[in-house]
Amino acid sequence: MTETPRSFKVITYGCQMNAHDSERISGLLEGAGYVPVPADAEPDVVVFNTCAVRENADNRLYGNLGHLRPTKLAQPGMQIAVGGCLAQKDRGDIVKKAPWVDVVFGTHNIGSLPVLLERARHNAAAEVEILESLEVFPSTLPTRRESTYAGWVSISVGCNNTCTFCIVPALRGKEKDRRPGDILAEVRALALEGVLEVTLLGQNVNSYGVEFGDRLAFGKLLRACGDVEGLERVRFTSPHPKDFTDDVIAAMAETPNVCHSLHMPLQSGSDAVLKAMRRSYRAERYLGIIENVRAAMPDAAITTDIIVGFPGETDADFEHTLDVVRAARYSSAFTFQYSKRPGTPAATMDLQVPKAVVQERYDRLIATLEQISWDENKKLVGTPVEVLVAVGEGRKDGATGRLSGRARDGRLVHFAADASAGLRPGDIVHTTITYAAPHHLNADGPLLSHRRTRAGDAWEAGRVTRTPGVSLGMPTIGTPPPTETPARSC
Repeated sequence: MTETPRSFKVITYGCQMNAHDSERISGLLEGAGYVPVPADAEPDVVVFNTCAVRENADNRLYGNLGHLRPTKLAQPGMQIAVGGCLAQKDRGDIVKKAPWVDVVFGTHNIGSLPVLLERARHNAAAEVEILESLEVFPSTLPTRRESTYAGWVSISVGCNNTCTFCIVPALRGKEKDRRPGDILAEVRALALEGVLEVTLLGQNVNSYGVEFGDRLAFGKLLRACGDVEGLERVRFTSPHPKDFTDDVIAAMAETPNVCHSLHMPLQSGSDAVLKAMRRSYRAERYLGIIENVRAAMPDAAITTDIIVGFPGETDADFEHTLDVVRAARYSSAFTFQYSKRPGTPAATMDLQVPKAVVQERYDRLIATLEQISWDENKKLVGTPVEVLVAVGEGRKDGATGRLSGRARDGRLVHFAADASAGLRPGDIVHTTITYAAPHHLNADGPLLSHRRTRAGDAWEAGRVTRTPGVSLGMPTIGTPPPTETPARSC
């Protein structure tokens, strides 16, 4: 009698890099004979792929582990695995705090998960395996891809920066760069399968090439993506202002499929705070980059990361941040209230800012950002827009009949669509903006055009590709509302 395959579910906390890793985890498990759990069933294996950048990530993980304990007791065959940055940080402490966890694995040994699960079952004991350095680049691992139209391609892992608030370099290690040929082969493979949009991923994409001695490698990579047939949109995240060079701006402006959207982390507009953060640029340099980007691409939508309440931040420092925000005119931002992370220099700094002060500043920042993003969006009313129809962006209520997608600049667009139009995720439509809100645009007029794509065909057919070395992400990575907080900030 054939044994019923064990089912799995992967729960992801954190940034795009973590979501990208979760695709690898799913691909590995499927390759080992596991199957995705049906929506109405309990999985045999639950994998938590964790983040460690903010304190609430710890609380969420241990809270969810606690909620799972009764289920685990009722289903002795269930296994729980914890991986990712928090696993790399806490290591054996996880099974001490939650002894019902079966496997703990780190950021450098994702590929070990199926073996660790089997070993834990055989030995009836927890398996903890944390490697200190990367042995196999994750892109060589199999992948379970959900989307047919938008993909993530990792160009590097790790980070060589030493920002005083960030624990990522300690958990992901020093930067490791993939060779350009390997990256482009993956991009071409995605395009051949009908993928329209690729986002190049790295902790600091602008330092790409440091390992093989080419400081201009990232700009060259962007231009090379422009030669990939069938690839319509190229994005990247995240750059670092200290490494951002004019050749990258030129590549963005001169390569037709590179989108005019840029996520440029600010963190603070105060030079004194930037110095304390060990961010090797200053406000004038930052705004100079923004000015150069807009000179080359007047339509560029720029987003950012900002931390409020970093140790030692004064009222004057915060006002400098507001000054930069007003000058930069962001379309949206990820915003953080500073929280201590053990193991970072900032956690032991003097002059920690009181919570009430941080909250007051944060509220003012949000109000300023919302007004700016609303004003910028209003400028687009009456203009035509190309929208990549997306799944997972959320559908408006049934009364409006709107669908959702992303414009080339990353803005979220809700657009009117007759049910008879036969739109699928991955199709391209052209429409006209009729209304602007701070975090989205509406297009309630008739569609100007609808182009059916191979990505839409694949979605309609229900195809899921499982191809080693190819990583396709969740729906199009776009810009969040200002109150949303990502798991990582560079």
